[in-house]
Amino acid sequence: MDEAGTTPRTGLHGKPRIGYVGIGLMGLPMTRRLLERGYAVTVCDIVAARTSMARAAGASVASTPAEAAGDADLVLLNLPTTDAVEQAVFGEHGVASAIRPPQLLIDFSTVKVDKGRSLAANLRQKTGCGWVDAPVSGGPPACAAGTLTVMAGGEAAEMERVRPLMADIAGHYTPMGPSGAGSTAKMINQLIVGCTHAVLAEAVVLAEAAGIDAARIPECLAGGYADSSMLQKLYPRIVERDFAPQGYARQLLKDLEMLSDFAGGLKSPLPMAGQALSLYRMLVHLGYSELDTAAIYKLYEPADKR
Repeated sequence: MDEAGTTPRTGLHGKPRIGYVGIGLMGLPMTRRLLERGYAVTVCDIVAARTSMARAAGASVASTPAEAAGDADLVLLNLPTTDAVEQAVFGEHGVASAIRPPQLLIDFSTVKVDKGRSLAANLRQKTGCGWVDAPVSGGPPACAAGTLTVMAGGEAAEMERVRPLMADIAGHYTPMGPSGAGSTAKMINQLIVGCTHAVLAEAVVLAEAAGIDAARIPECLAGGYADSSMLQKLYPRIVERDFAPQGYARQLLKDLEMLSDFAGGLKSPLPMAGQALSLYRMLVHLGYSELDTAAIYKLYEPADKR
């Protein structure tokens, strides 16, 4: 029973029914994961090919965010920009036009912290429904495996209410505090991720220039202070020049731009993040926006090999 004293509706196997808006690189594998775990999922996306793949996996398809949200217990968003989130919720035929308590919105998108807080407050004022900001880390493989890292902000009771869902999709779920706390934690995640991308690219450059077997560095450094999941998973992709997108370069640039603005408002100096931001601006400027974030390595290649 939720705060309003209402028992939430349930879907298959007693699980809450899901409305899912935005089924791209992250949303589609998460949708498949939810379907595999017995959830009834209705999806909405502007790209027909994505909804076709979701339908093939067993999802129902809605034509608008409002339709996706209508019969859902939980409405999930996984969208590329803050503006896209606002449009999906408050635009014409948006989620806000269809939901009422005890329905709850969970936003997995990476959005501007202050704007996210404002959107959450606006939804509660207009509809009475709660909003959990729950950005994720781990990429599409973690979505598919149910091992995402999720950092959450919102009302404590609402974050506890979604814990069973998180147990099905995440390896780590951490409520961080009130609205915006999850998005703030994601900014810190992106600070570390953005800088580490550049460091790993330089590590490959140095290893290859020195003539050692660059591919063995993750094995060599395993268990030491330099070890990390990025060293074990991202570094080998740079060595192999595998830049098929698991996360777009343009998206990491967007996140670093948001991080820069957020830190600027707090007067928090981030010189390393500033360098990473400059590198990703260059990468996108050179036309590599649709490649994986690991394509930062291309800035270190001779021009005739790009």
